Amino acid sequence: MNTAVERALGGPLVVGVDGSEPSLRAVDWAADEAVLRGVPLRLVYACLWERYEGAALARDIGRPTALPLAQDVVGAAAERARVRHPDLKVTADVVFEEPEYALVREGRHASALVVGTRGRSGIAEMLLGSVSLAVAARADCPVIVLRGSHDNRATPPVHRRVVVGVGEDVKESAAVGFAVAEARRRGVTLEAVRAWRCPAHESTDHPLISGEPARLHEERAAEQLEAALRDVPADIEVRRRTVEGHARRVLLAASHEADLLVVGARRREGHFGLQLGRVAHAALHHSDCPVAVVPQQA
Repeated sequence: MNTAVERALGGPLVVGVDGSEPSLRAVDWAADEAVLRGVPLRLVYACLWERYEGAALARDIGRPTALPLAQDVVGAAAERARVRHPDLKVTADVVFEEPEYALVREGRHASALVVGTRGRSGIAEMLLGSVSLAVAARADCPVIVLRGSHDNRATPPVHRRVVVGVGEDVKESAAVGFAVAEARRRGVTLEAVRAWRCPAHESTDHPLISGEPARLHEERAAEQLEAALRDVPADIEVRRRTVEGHARRVLLAASHEADLLVVGARRREGHFGLQLGRVAHAALHHSDCPVAVVPQQA
């Protein structure tokens, strides 16, 4: 069974945990989201100590083996999710592997991945920040990074709004489809935003024609927005906005009053490294609300 079919049938929602406060908040948010989706919640703790050093060496130097500590972390997180939603199916696992590799692999069979932005402290905090970025840039499934003051809750919605950024390429937009589904689950408004700019070489100081280039670009943005939303079901309340300015700034401003910001990230087959555009990168670093990065195959 391929990944797309598995997700359509309700693949688990996977959340990365490490015992830090941000990861515990991510567990709360992910538990709410799993209930909304009607899918199981899977908790994954990935670390490296046991794999590279081994339990025998740990005993020789008087350091406790990582396994009991890791099991305590996922056990406490799983219990936290069950207390929050007693009927939710929760599984947990410890993986001795680089966190970004483990989570990206988990994402192949997940409906989505949920991660916090930071880890425990110091070097670990920096590392886990980079892990969140790497997972968002490489995963095959949507990745939700819990930025902003989400108050540990996916529900009830605070601002009653899911915002999605619409780019120039609107054919079969995976980000729009994801945002539509999230707005429907929450029963909130979908706000679709298309940023546009008038190139400097097209502007003029002549008072009679100075507005013409801008008007044409705005009209084209409105047409692209309509094309992206052509298949949105009639029962979804949609607010359309075309805004002049850099897409990064426009979407970050929209995140101030959103429960979730959805952006796309193009994946090109055969390309390696971080496949994450400037807009998604800015959203992950500066959004005031959780950010969903949705991969789109080029």
